[in-house]
Amino acid sequence: MFSLEGITTNVQDWLFMKFNPTIALAMECVIVILLSISLFAILGLVLVLMERKVAAHIQIRLGPNRVGPGGMFQTVADTLKLIMKEGLVPELADKFLFNLAPFVVMMVGMLLLAPIAFAKNFQIWDINIGVLYISAVSSLSVIGILMAGWASNNKYSLLGAMRSGAQIVSYELSAGFAVLTIVVLTGSLQLSEIVKAQENGWWIFKGHIPALIAFVLYIIAVTAETNRAPFDLAEAESELTAGFHTEYSGMRFALFFLAEYINIFIVCAIGATLFFGGWMPLHIGNWEAFNHIMDYIPSSVWFMGKTFALIFLIMWFRWTFPRLRVDQLLNLEWKYLLPISLFNLLLVAVIAILGWHF
Repeated sequence: MFSLEGITTNVQDWLFMKFNPTIALAMECVIVILLSISLFAILGLVLVLMERKVAAHIQIRLGPNRVGPGGMFQTVADTLKLIMKEGLVPELADKFLFNLAPFVVMMVGMLLLAPIAFAKNFQIWDINIGVLYISAVSSLSVIGILMAGWASNNKYSLLGAMRSGAQIVSYELSAGFAVLTIVVLTGSLQLSEIVKAQENGWWIFKGHIPALIAFVLYIIAVTAETNRAPFDLAEAESELTAGFHTEYSGMRFALFFLAEYINIFIVCAIGATLFFGGWMPLHIGNWEAFNHIMDYIPSSVWFMGKTFALIFLIMWFRWTFPRLRVDQLLNLEWKYLLPISLFNLLLVAVIAILGWHF
């Protein structure tokens, strides 16, 4: 049965055997960059099509059904359209920052791929402070958004960027505390160690009530951080046209559009790793026969299945809940989610000290 396990180690050993260390390291970096770009392109096509199909299903309609079998090539046609469109820059815009902003947002997404374990032994960088690295790097995306809004010289773009900045900074707190809940239970910041700690049960099950509360808080917070409905105040079409990227067109707009879906994938991948065992199969106690069957499923399939299940959940939110007002959005974080997060962190610390989570 095909599996990604061990592929990275074998390729690395072959490179360092055939070439000197400097050339081998450079080639390894090039391979990783090409694979990351390819993953971004494929995920963009798949997730946009998935969004449209999920929306159509929830709204009881067909969705894309003309371009290719079942409309599966619709996103390819949209990509070709965006490539051919002219990229306009407003006359009074700050041209350097205007052009730089989409690349900043995309680079943050590429950096966040590094510590994520896509399968057993299939990870770009198994850094021992993986959770801290993700928290630090993810906060940089707001710089690109603020840069785009300010450089556009458009009041609607600036207002959308300021809303996004306030939203991301606010909900980062609840997301961070939710992640810390799992760190306390595991006793490690390393993502590979967090996955290994779930070998005898995922944290969502064996972490008791605090893990369940942390998961709910995490999903709400990352939905807001990625500017997804019902928290899409930064791109409120009825008020701000398209928000911070109103003035963008062509491939610059495509980069912002792609970054949004890549960020959804990344936050769901992190959620699957922290709460649902990442690539770890489902094991139930002493059910040896059941556990043995689960081990036959490749670890990459487990990881992608969990990640796409969470992506579906976030897409479900978009087509179910109405958009909040700005005051409601900030009240939800500062008056409700943050106090619950603090209490939950205290509760999980007590559980970890007493050893009730094993």
